[in-house]
Amino acid sequence: MGINGRVLRDAVISGANNIKNKRIEVDELNVFPVPDGDTGTNMSMTAANAVAELANIPDGAPAGEVAKKAASGMLRGARGNSGVILSLLFRGLSKGFAGKSEVNAQELAAALKLGVDAAYKSVMKPTEGTMLTVSREAWEKTHELAAKVSAEDYLALYIDEAKKSLERTPELLPVLKKAGVVDAGGMGFIVILEGMMSVVSGGKIIQENNGKMTTAAAAEAENAKITYAYGAEFVILKNENAKDPAALSAYLETVGDSITVADEEDFIRVNVHTDHPGKVLEEGLKYGQLTKVSVINLLEKTGNLVKAAKKNRKSPVEPVNDMGFVAVAAGAGIENLFRDLGADNVVSGGQTMNPSTEDILEAVGQTPAKNVFVLPNNKNIILAAEQAARLADRNVCVLQTRTIPQGICAMMNYDPSGDFAVNRAAMTEAFDRVSSGMITYAVRDSEYDGHRIKQGEILAMENGKIVFAEKSVGKALIKLTKKMITSSSSYVTVMYGADVSDDDANEAFEQLRSKLGSDIDAVLVNGGQPVYYYIISVE
Repeated sequence: MGINGRVLRDAVISGANNIKNKRIEVDELNVFPVPDGDTGTNMSMTAANAVAELANIPDGAPAGEVAKKAASGMLRGARGNSGVILSLLFRGLSKGFAGKSEVNAQELAAALKLGVDAAYKSVMKPTEGTMLTVSREAWEKTHELAAKVSAEDYLALYIDEAKKSLERTPELLPVLKKAGVVDAGGMGFIVILEGMMSVVSGGKIIQENNGKMTTAAAAEAENAKITYAYGAEFVILKNENAKDPAALSAYLETVGDSITVADEEDFIRVNVHTDHPGKVLEEGLKYGQLTKVSVINLLEKTGNLVKAAKKNRKSPVEPVNDMGFVAVAAGAGIENLFRDLGADNVVSGGQTMNPSTEDILEAVGQTPAKNVFVLPNNKNIILAAEQAARLADRNVCVLQTRTIPQGICAMMNYDPSGDFAVNRAAMTEAFDRVSSGMITYAVRDSEYDGHRIKQGEILAMENGKIVFAEKSVGKALIKLTKKMITSSSSYVTVMYGADVSDDDANEAFEQLRSKLGSDIDAVLVNGGQPVYYYIISVE
């Protein structure tokens, strides 16, 4: 027996519900101790976009059409590297199922292989011991059996081998073994497959823990009234002298509803529906450090999401200029800095809030240029930017900027009189010379890169690597900056974040400047960024 369109549609919905239910469990497998766009959350938001595309697909639709809709939704909604890789695995299903009303085991195996190949090709230097390995090894162990079994049995075999591969990931990635965990992306992929298997094997759609997400429920909710567009969920690690959270509750009442503020000894757990998630997060920063941040579009609960998204998305503008820029950044000061340097559009996002492929694509379309440079400014956003480039209606070059300092340096080295190729080479060469530093905090106990790290400690990072932990933010700033300076350094820029006061930033900066040589020029900028107390650029 094969898999038809109705079964595939319900299976994708079930898989999306399953990863949403278990996203925190998957998030907790992340071993990197700094706040980031956690794997389970990114995969859940990516899969939810497929559900939105499938909400109004009828029972009689062919499997090829369902697969195409699901893949398109995931591709445009992909967030973070894990979300992009997931979307590419499903794009393989779309290609393999094209033109078919129902697929058998051999066709399913062939489609899975197309997805694996696409996912590997998307990554410049594939790392084994990840979701890539799990998807590939599962196919290698099962594809020869596809001619002998049904599609249902083949999917069960594939999942079984994927689980075995997942258990081996710590042997391929020492950081996983040291932390005693398996790969988060691989686990998330299996969670989605298990949700799909629930339908393929017995027709049962796994429900969301907080509500139904069947096709029927989505249709029934199509005309439901939603007061606020976004659901924000996060945890505040309390400051030593944190204010009474009753004041936070009072503020949230002015900007939203469905509010939960759970006050625990060391942290505050917050849930709220609002039209202004950025303002909510900024208010939360007044009480302490934020972690486990998740912002979802509540229209995902209705069949109206696709219509609403199409309605709200702006049509591409005419490309009248030769070159233009799109940058990804968070924090009013940093966003303004990019605009002052010539960015046509700035996509709001960064470390904990990875923008989707669609977000970046829309910004590219709103850039009135034939050639558009995209600056992701974060390693977890590069893949989504590259997918946007493939979908764009104009030439797009994704510069591989992994930090805000690299993005700023690239733009400072743009020459309006040069052509596209000359600027691409010059900007790439320039940002490769920049040294980037970040001062942030640990969201979990961890042993990483030889460092024993405790939750809440101040972490100093140089070019993406943790170099030491400190108890004082100011001391960490001075120590890290001095470490980054070399004999060829001449310029330092310090950008302070949303949870550093003007007074504290000025005091720390004056102490830093007194310790720098007279041949080093230093500048302090109010970046307003979340997550990072300070971002440091050394050139």
